[in-house]
Amino acid sequence: MQKDMNSFLKATLFFALFVVLGLTFGFLTFTILSFSRTVEVPSVLNMTVLEADRTLGNSGLSLKIEGEDFDSIIPSGKIIRQDVPPGKTVKEKRAIKVIISKGPKVSSIPLLVNNTLLDAEAALMQKGLRVSRIIAVHNDSVEKGTIIAQNPEPDDRLEDHITVLVSAGPHDQAYICPDFIGKSFDDAQETAKKLLLTVERSGEGTIITAQKPKPGSLVRSGNTIYLQMKEVTKP
Repeated sequence: MQKDMNSFLKATLFFALFVVLGLTFGFLTFTILSFSRTVEVPSVLNMTVLEADRTLGNSGLSLKIEGEDFDSIIPSGKIIRQDVPPGKTVKEKRAIKVIISKGPKVSSIPLLVNNTLLDAEAALMQKGLRVSRIIAVHNDSVEKGTIIAQNPEPDDRLEDHITVLVSAGPHDQAYICPDFIGKSFDDAQETAKKLLLTVERSGEGTIITAQKPKPGSLVRSGNTIYLQMKEVTKP
């Protein structure tokens, strides 16, 4: 019986000691945290991310980018909001969340007509927009790759979908390939130019002795005629 009583007393003392140590440790932790350094939050509004990070770092704080939003006043890339107001005191090493400006929201699109598709896409990209649909049409007067029309137009209400009509150049025209054999290269080049054909020559000489495609073949504007040149000696 006495042995059981001693065991019970030991267990009770051990438990009491454990509780006291736990309370003491908790009190010390709370005290340390309670007396940790507090700092005043500086204003980082209208600063770049680098400027804000440096300013907060000097105050013992860190920067966290929470997102982006449009702003009609503060330029793109600068801070428009911070989650903790300037002047408020917080614990040291806290992260201050900020929102970055995307600049003013575009309410209209630029004039794209008469620009190349490449230039138009670059201009739209700067405004956070993009071409959603491209329709190519043949046009005899507008150079290939140039925008003929757009929807919406600059004065129209901005929509998510921007459609452009792009020139595919003049319609292809079919011709019967002329007979260039026996002619000079200059004569062949002049004739080919009128038919919107290009010519390439090989060999040395002043007279055409062979051609590809053959005379009488069907060719289209833009095709290339290959000419074989030789120097023909008259008998």
